[in-house]
Amino acid sequence: MAQDKPTESKARRPRAETPKGFRDYFGAEVTERKAMLDKVAEVYHRYGFDPLETSAVETVEALGKFLPDVDRPNEGVFAWQDEDQDWLALRYDLTAPLARVAAQYRNDLPAPYRRYAMGPVWRNEKPGPGRFRQFYQCDADTVGAPSVAADAEICAMLSDALETVGIPRGDYIVRVNNRKVLNGVMEVAGVLDPTDPGRFANERGIVLRAIDKIDRLGETGVRALLGEGRKDESGDFTKGAGLAPEQAEVVMAFMAARRATGAETTARLRELVGPSAIGSDGVAELETIADLLDRQGYGPDRILIDPGVVRGLGYYTGPVYEAELTFEILDEKGRKRQFGSVAGGGRYDDLVKRFTGQSVPATGVSIGVDRLLAALRAKGRVSTDAQGPVVVTVMDRDRMADYMAMVADLRNAGIRAEVYLGNPKNFGNQLKYADKRASPIAVIQGGNESEKGTVILKDLILGAQIAQNATLEEWKDRPAQLEVPRADLVAAVQKMLGK
Repeated sequence: MAQDKPTESKARRPRAETPKGFRDYFGAEVTERKAMLDKVAEVYHRYGFDPLETSAVETVEALGKFLPDVDRPNEGVFAWQDEDQDWLALRYDLTAPLARVAAQYRNDLPAPYRRYAMGPVWRNEKPGPGRFRQFYQCDADTVGAPSVAADAEICAMLSDALETVGIPRGDYIVRVNNRKVLNGVMEVAGVLDPTDPGRFANERGIVLRAIDKIDRLGETGVRALLGEGRKDESGDFTKGAGLAPEQAEVVMAFMAARRATGAETTARLRELVGPSAIGSDGVAELETIADLLDRQGYGPDRILIDPGVVRGLGYYTGPVYEAELTFEILDEKGRKRQFGSVAGGGRYDDLVKRFTGQSVPATGVSIGVDRLLAALRAKGRVSTDAQGPVVVTVMDRDRMADYMAMVADLRNAGIRAEVYLGNPKNFGNQLKYADKRASPIAVIQGGNESEKGTVILKDLILGAQIAQNATLEEWKDRPAQLEVPRADLVAAVQKMLGK
């Protein structure tokens, strides 16, 4: 007789996998990031900035991502509609929440308000190699300071932060430009009409993208994009801005305006912006920034006035800056290349205005946490071999209180330690566990040792090296295993750890 089929299908088990575009971070990675961010926070704190933590969730309206003619906000944010029909979203950066805070608490916050923030942000974008939908940002901003002294201070603070975390002077440069200067150049080149800012918008966009590609395409490639267009090696054609040769020459001269000192560079920029009022204002701001930084000892070897900085200039209203690492690394194909940008920012005087209707000056910088960590690893400034805890093994289940007392003594002495809490039946498994934990020492006390009032300390690090490269003298000076009185446990462990 055939068996009856079950009336209910077996429930499918969930797949144990990370969502696409996300990743998990384990012990050493989290420890490295925290250590780096703690050093950055020390610099920010020294400059008088206060920490701020905002909710991971903001209203879509506050984030500025709302499209009323669709069922959900536009792509780029993770958004949903709550029971009150309000659209909410995970924050996509740390600046939009700051604008909301500055407007919401404007009567309570000091003016100017100086804050730093560190935490994850989320972007609903197509993931790719090294590109995730959740990543860390580290920001510092000053809200309510119209003087470009605030911009100079941010640049100095960024320079100090890079050196504090382990990027030596000479391996980085903070480059500074000004949106107003570029607007002045655009005006002289005939692609910006001060009376009609929307005119020539398409051409300006092409010019900006061309300037940003100078390192990759060279002068010839950029000239082509400023003119009729450029055909690449594959035959694909990119339409250009359609500038006449004399117009393109103004832009090319702008990109070549950098000189040995800030004063020389700004003098050349003043020649280029000519009668443009906004351009002259921008040059004056760069002159002030260069002077303020020079008075504090931040010369062009650390912070440089550089017209080549573009940085999404549509977002910014004045000075912009970018921290670039100048040392070389090998890419996945073994080719040498410079590491590139790890931080950037600028002045954005209109962001808070969305909430208050009044212009509120603001300037700030954001550090790419993952990129800076990768740079520190490339420089050998971050240890990837984090030391685990001392492991107290369990030889007798009935004596767990004794083992707990040992680990308490170690912890009270400031030593990271733990008791093995798995199945103690197989002692070999306990040592395998200690190896997986990267434990430096295993503490062993069986019945014989308990009767004698001693413990055995097994040096797991040296023990693993004996068969590889430890010399006989090293073995004699520091045996891989020794027996000490129980009363000397802490002192003996400290000695083995080199504390």
